[in-house]
This record gives sequence, structure tokens and C-alpha cells, in this order.
Amino acid sequence: MRRLIVLPWKKSIEIAYKSIRARFFRSLITTLTLVLAVSFLAFSQVSIDIADNMLATGDPSLCQMLMRCGYDILPGDTSLAASPKQRWIITLSLLVCVVGIINAQLMSVTERFREIGTMKCLGALDRFIVRIFVMEAAMQGFAGALVGAVVGAISAFLAALLRFGPDTINLLPWQAIFLSTLIALVTGISLSLLGVLYPAIMAARMQPVEAMRVEQ
Repeated sequence: MRRLIVLPWKKSIEIAYKSIRARFFRSLITTLTLVLAVSFLAFSQVSIDIADNMLATGDPSLCQMLMRCGYDILPGDTSLAASPKQRWIITLSLLVCVVGIINAQLMSVTERFREIGTMKCLGALDRFIVRIFVMEAAMQGFAGALVGAVVGAISAFLAALLRFGPDTINLLPWQAIFLSTLIALVTGISLSLLGVLYPAIMAARMQPVEAMRVEQ
């Protein structure tokens, strides 16, 4: 009967963490790419939330301030939305982020041929290899998305203070801001996991003999 090696979750997390530490600077660059994309997303969404709440007050002076800041407000509008150009820029930045993550993970797979081959020779199944790569991506994704979401939300708040003055504090929609920040966080983690799927599957399907034969 074939013997299966069961890899505990705790050990999987430990291996993933040590791998990130061993490739800290490359992991940092990948994480910074995610930080920038998520920060831009959070900044855009929180800025719209603040502007929406100001528009909902019905104060003509606030509406004039919004129009001077570049928001297109038509008679009867009760909410604002990102412009098509802004939505396209956000989408493009997220796509570039995913491509960067895929590229970084593919390079990681190339560097770890011997490591992957050794684990498979010791009995690790394909799903264990996938699990390790997914955990690495989840750790990087959570850290990068959290920093990006917080930085984006704070930047939007500071930008609103500079644009509209200190009275903006009394008009902040905290619930909407929290929801937008949470959405940005979840989006960042999802992008990180999406970017690692193909490299992880490629690593899992690698034959042990071929992996061990590669010269480093």
C-alpha cells in the first residue's frame, strides 16, 4: 500500500514563513506592488464615499466645493461614482499587480526546483506543494493588502482635509469608509491568491526526477 505523508498545517505555515524570510527582498518587492495597487483602490473608493456624504447633505456650498474639486455633479444627483477613466486606471493597476505576482512566483518556482523535488521524493503530495505556495501568497497578500488599504484610506482622509477643510471630519461616513477599506483588503488578498495559482500548480506537477536533475 502506498504510504502518504501528511503535512500538518502548522508545518506548512512554518515552511512558508521560512521561505518568505529566505527570499525577503523579492517578497518585499512583490508585496510593495500589491500595496500600491490596493492603496490606489482604497484611496479612490474612500474619496468617493466622503464626496457622496458631502453631496447627501444638500448643502449648496459643499456642492460648489465638490464641483471645484473636479466632481461632475448634475441637478438631482444624490451620489457620485468613479469616472470611466478612473475605473480603467484602477483596473489596469490591479492587472499589472497580478502579472507582477505571477512573474515573482514563477521565479520562485525556478529557484526552488531542488527543494520541490526533495519534498516530493520524501512523499509530499501535489496538494501539499500547492498549499505551501498558497500560504506564502496569503501571508504576503494579507500584509500588503492591509498596509495598502490603511494607507489609501488615510491618504483619502488627508486629501479631503486639504480640499474641503477641517469641517470634513464631521461629515466622514465611517461605516462606508470601513466597508471600502475592507473591500480593498479582500481584493488585495484575492489578487495575491489569484496570482499564485498557476505557479503553484506548475510546481506541484513537476516530476521529482526532473526537479532534482536541474543544476542550480
